[in-house]
Amino acid sequence: MNTYFIAGHAKLPQGMAARNIYDSITITVELDFKHGVIVEASCTLATEHGREFIRHLLRGYCLTDGIEELIDRVQKYYRGKAGQAIQAGLKDVYAQFELVSVK
Repeated sequence: MNTYFIAGHAKLPQGMAARNIYDSITITVELDFKHGVIVEASCTLATEHGREFIRHLLRGYCLTDGIEELIDRVQKYYRGKAGQAIQAGLKDVYAQFELVSVK
């Protein structure tokens, strides 16, 4: 297998539709094992459109380049209430990526 799966989690803010279903957001990524590129991504936002938007925003990004540029993308293009939670979830994904990429 040439990919691996990483999940990151963060608390959702009050007043969000997704908060009625989940207390936290989960962001999952499937990474190319050799290069650290996000092949596929998903998250637990309430709307399909929101989930697809985040998927599109994350796909193709190389985590070996660090997390800051990806966080900047979210800050620039995502204007929903879950922005801070998405950023925190991505930081958690990156922390998990660092653990597996060191080995």
